[in-house]
Amino acid sequence: MKVVVLNGSPRREGVVSQMVGHVVRNLPAECRVEAFFVHGLHVKPCTGCMRCRTLGRCVLPEDDGHRVAAQLREADAFVVGSPCYWGGMSGELKVLFDRCVYAMMGERENGMPVPLHKGKRAVLVASCNTIWPFNVLFRQTGGVFRALREILKWSGCKVVGKLAKGGCRKCGELSVKEMRKCRKLAKKIC
Repeated sequence: MKVVVLNGSPRREGVVSQMVGHVVRNLPAECRVEAFFVHGLHVKPCTGCMRCRTLGRCVLPEDDGHRVAAQLREADAFVVGSPCYWGGMSGELKVLFDRCVYAMMGERENGMPVPLHKGKRAVLVASCNTIWPFNVLFRQTGGVFRALREILKWSGCKVVGKLAKGGCRKCGELSVKEMRKCRKLAKKIC
């Protein structure tokens, strides 16, 4: 089983990176993991030309967006994490998904989407500085999950688990309970 991990955090030691790391470390040994630290990728923004819909590939000059798209196509499951920026996912993760749309879903002649990852599983993690329960009430981490679910739903994926951590400015480390939840997310992948 191949698991593609998209870490949308700009911080290698940040809360999202910690959560993603705990999930990955607890995946079964037979899982092959292809992890991407999105902040370190070179991905030119999508120009909206829509040619990828008919060609099945992006027409922009070769960059890391093409490499990630190839890995997404081969994936059996996904782990996606992002900090909350203005109630949504990080901009770099959004740019990556925009560029990889052709690897996530196709399109019929009448314009209806065709999911390319039907039945595959995904787990999501998110963090924000807003303290709990306000991160939920003010739709901070919920906004991240809503945006990621939209992408994954139209791709055919089923989100089988999620974990949010609020108040990260004051507490930038995972608790034992949160680490346990990450282990549970790893078990839901397979």
